Parts: sequence; C-alpha cells; structure tokens
Amino acid sequence: MTKGTKSDPWELTTPPGSSNYSMYRDPDDDPPALVCVVGSTTLKYHLSAIEDLHTWLLAQGDWVALGAADENKLAADGTVEAWGRSATNPVGGWYGLRKGYRGRFGMYLPPLLEALGLAEVTHDARNNKTRAL
Repeated sequence: MTKGTKSDPWELTTPPGSSNYSMYRDPDDDPPALVCVVGSTTLKYHLSAIEDLHTWLLAQGDWVALGAADENKLAADGTVEAWGRSATNPVGGWYGLRKGYRGRFGMYLPPLLEALGLAEVTHDARNNKTRAL
C-alpha cells in the first residue's frame, strides 16, 4: 500500500472498473484536502472524508448504494453521494471543495476506503454499493 502522498499516491479504479485515478492527502491545503486526479481533472474533498464516511457506513450497518452524480445533478436519497452533500454530515454540506467539481463523491471515495481496508465495494457495471468493514 502506498503512503497516499503526492509523490506516492494511491492508485485506484472506479467500482465498475472503467477508469483509473489517483488520490493523495494534502494536509497543508486550507482546509486539509484529499486530492483526486482523474486524467487531467483534479477534484478535492475534505481530508476528513475518509474517517467520516467510514463512521457513517458503520452506522448504516449494511450495504449502501453509491449513487455517484456530478455536482449539477441530484443525488438519490440514502446514497453515499447524498450523504457527501448533506447538511447533516460532519462538514455540514459538500465534502467536495472545488466548485463545479464537488460531485462524484460516491464514485471516488468508496474505492479508497476499500483500498485502506475500511470498506468493501461491489464491482458491477452499474448500481454499485459499499459497506463498512
């Protein structure tokens, strides 16, 4: 397992296996960020998303749909994506930090939790789910 730094990022694959991407921690960013690089696109999420999502998944106690959606699309209720935008989550709204690129939380965070041994993710062509370990 890599360290999750800019020079040694986590190399990940989306749940359906259709895209590769990398993620790394940037604790010096304001606020501290989890940087996700997908091709030439960079997304940023609150660094606390790793621990917060794991805690939320544990509380759900079962499989939760990912519900990945772009920022400008509605997220289905009860999904990881909806929780990542909810006013009731620990950051009080969007985990995404870069306006216009705040969505896709449900696509990119669960595979990281799986790589860290904190969750498992289904890897079907569509409608994937995750649950905490």
